[in-house]
Amino acid sequence: MEIKVKTPAKINLTLEIIGKRQDGFHELKSIMQMIDLYDYLTFDIQKSENLEINLSGSNSQIPYDEKNIVYKAIKLFMDKTDLSPCRFNIYIDKNIPSEAGLAGGSSNAAGTFLVLNKYFDNPLTKKELHELCAQLGSDLNVCLEGGCTLATGRGEFVERVTFREYPVSLIKPSIGISAKEGYQKYAQMTDKPQNNFTEKVLECLNENKNIRPFLYNDLEKAVFPYYEDLQKIKNINPASIMSGSGSTYFVLAETINSVETFWQRENLKTISTGCEIL
Repeated sequence: MEIKVKTPAKINLTLEIIGKRQDGFHELKSIMQMIDLYDYLTFDIQKSENLEINLSGSNSQIPYDEKNIVYKAIKLFMDKTDLSPCRFNIYIDKNIPSEAGLAGGSSNAAGTFLVLNKYFDNPLTKKELHELCAQLGSDLNVCLEGGCTLATGRGEFVERVTFREYPVSLIKPSIGISAKEGYQKYAQMTDKPQNNFTEKVLECLNENKNIRPFLYNDLEKAVFPYYEDLQKIKNINPASIMSGSGSTYFVLAETINSVETFWQRENLKTISTGCEIL
């Protein structure tokens, strides 16, 4: 049986770090918004005597083995449900760049949970799917929920908030910045701002006011001094904001000023949905 799912990217309208948790993660308050930039995953699922996971895809820069988060998602789902084993052949058509702050991998994994739950006739409730998402990563819950979402905790607690449609354009240098690096550099900062921009954006969304003056990312403050490429983007796009731990920047506009050789996408828009089975 073949099932296809489209998995969208996200941007962080805000990302504020409240403090350090006892488990080593940081406590967040972030408004995350899904956009219409998609990866497409095609699943061919067949009954088998043993669990078999075969991954392939269009991007040669990501692993297609047990290191891939889709592989981990399948293993976690099958362990949780204790269902009969299958052979999974998955092709990942990647349009969302890696290590970009756009949650491409997390969205792939959330979409994988949706596909498997559908194929096996919904053995897990949405609450149980969210629990699996929380086990696997900090952005998966947002990708499963979709739309415009307030994320708290380390990102696993999600609540839908008022959705507004905006144009979105993205630009990303060739460098990638891992979440681990972003948070490490934040931890080294002596001056940690407390702006409460998340509440201001929520208020603007509710009242249909302009959110652009309050778009903000604590991790941008942390990594910005270390990367000349980020400084180039900000210099020619002063209104741009970094998404997640970077290295992608976005503006809520139909176009963005380009930097030669940098990846970019224009004329995107915010969406009210998340991962969707086609």
